[in-house]
Amino acid sequence: MDILQRHYVSTYGAGQQPLMFAHGFGTDQLSWQYVAPAFAPFYQVVLFDLIGAGRSDRNAYDFTRYQTLDGYAADLIALLRTLNMPKVVYVGHSVSGMIGVLAAIKAPELFERLVLLAASPCYVNDGDYPGGFDPADLEELLGFLDLDYRAWSRAIVPSLIGGDMRPELLDELLASFTSVDPAVARQFAHATFLSDYRSALPQLQVPALVVQCAQDSVAPAAVGRYLHAHLPDSTLDIIDTDGHYPHLNAPVATIAALHRYLGGTQTAIPQA
Repeated sequence: MDILQRHYVSTYGAGQQPLMFAHGFGTDQLSWQYVAPAFAPFYQVVLFDLIGAGRSDRNAYDFTRYQTLDGYAADLIALLRTLNMPKVVYVGHSVSGMIGVLAAIKAPELFERLVLLAASPCYVNDGDYPGGFDPADLEELLGFLDLDYRAWSRAIVPSLIGGDMRPELLDELLASFTSVDPAVARQFAHATFLSDYRSALPQLQVPALVVQCAQDSVAPAAVGRYLHAHLPDSTLDIIDTDGHYPHLNAPVATIAALHRYLGGTQTAIPQA
């Protein structure tokens, strides 16, 4: 199958500069529905699904290739080369933020800038590093996920979203989580939460915006400050919202953060 079909790539917009949005764990490209359209008058918006998520080709999932995030980074590089667009502004939520960092380190010529939304290079507390999870707590969380992914999703999703999340959005997010094949979700969770890419951060030469929520149990604001301190050319924007999905529960603030960073580019920012 063609790589664009495998990733269910969709594009729209009136601009020439490509603006690519990459979703995080448990979601798919539909998670950008409240943010991406604001940029369509001025950018070529590019959306896609990671293999194993959304309407990607589920038969393309390879349990060997996706043991680590490097498999997804290789997919991203291949996808961008196939699209053959100008350098992209890449917006990656959560784990896709680090997927973008890894891809941009290997192929910087494909990227204009990165936006890392609620991203983390390491989720485990380690000495002075505040990753968000004590090792024992993370082991318990992954053990529950391995035992019953759908029950884990029903238990964990409400704690991952912000207090401003509308009930219908909670239902949408839970439906997205539970639509993922449990075996794929288990491996993706381990590849995500047990990863440690802190040592890779100084290698990134592409400019980056780090957008972190003021209150986020998965990727605390301190993680955003760590990213900013260790990425050679970065800007930090901590937005006043809670939860791990600001593009869902705080789309206006998310759009505004991108707007501030992109500078000089108009966007259709909706009213709160």
